[in-house]
Amino acid sequence: MEWKNIYRGILMGISDLIPGVSGGTIAFILGIYDRLLESISGFFSRDWKKYLGFLVPLGTGIAITLLLFSRVIEYLLEQHYEATQFFFMGLIIGVIPYIMKQAEVKKNFTARHLVILVVIGAALAVTAFIPTEENLAPITSLTLPVFFLLFFSGWLASMAMLLPGISGSFILLLLGVYSTAINALSSLNIPIAMAIGAGVIVGFIVSSKAIQYLLEHFTYVTYAAIIGLILGSLFVVFPGFSADSTTLITSLITFALGLVFTLLFSSPKKTAITEEV
Repeated sequence: MEWKNIYRGILMGISDLIPGVSGGTIAFILGIYDRLLESISGFFSRDWKKYLGFLVPLGTGIAITLLLFSRVIEYLLEQHYEATQFFFMGLIIGVIPYIMKQAEVKKNFTARHLVILVVIGAALAVTAFIPTEENLAPITSLTLPVFFLLFFSGWLASMAMLLPGISGSFILLLLGVYSTAINALSSLNIPIAMAIGAGVIVGFIVSSKAIQYLLEHFTYVTYAAIIGLILGSLFVVFPGFSADSTTLITSLITFALGLVFTLLFSSPKKTAITEEV
């Protein structure tokens, strides 16, 4: 078992609790994105046992975060919203040079790739201006229609979790079930949590195979899309500049910490690129 993956899972879990921050981006920062896709996809194959050493510790870390830190995240977003968001902006900006190096942008990107990058980045940035239903009362009892709503919400959110730049929590916000998910975790509402979790598992299976295929067969187009998603997510995460000088200084400090964190934990290993597209 690769038990160091517990801390990686904790970091990914924290990011997945926060709207606008992608667990896929954190996986890129930690240098495990390709292996994450391979392991999730491979777990649902005949060779599933060989992926347990990677996935079990990672999943344990994510589960610990979802169960124990949901209240902490709620507190940080309520009491220190700007500082928390600036920390994640630091993470996001810090990972961009790493991904550009992985893709060897100067060597491999053409005008077509740049257009894809800009269009996808702009499309995600626009979502920052879409009103969300974050103030809806959480759903606490499970009926058949509610199950299907939560299942498909979890499905869509998990697909977003694996894509760098797109936040699964933000998808839940758009669908109006974010407060339900957080409440289910913090209050241990097992039926509601399991309905969302079932959708998440199915989404992981489908999206991991799809993203892995795209990276293998349309490598540079996919990298262009990923960079665009990450750049666009900055607009979603950006909380604005506070008029309060103390909050502003704190936010700048947390932003710097996010950048430093990325530099410390980004893997120097280059991802193998299989086909030039």
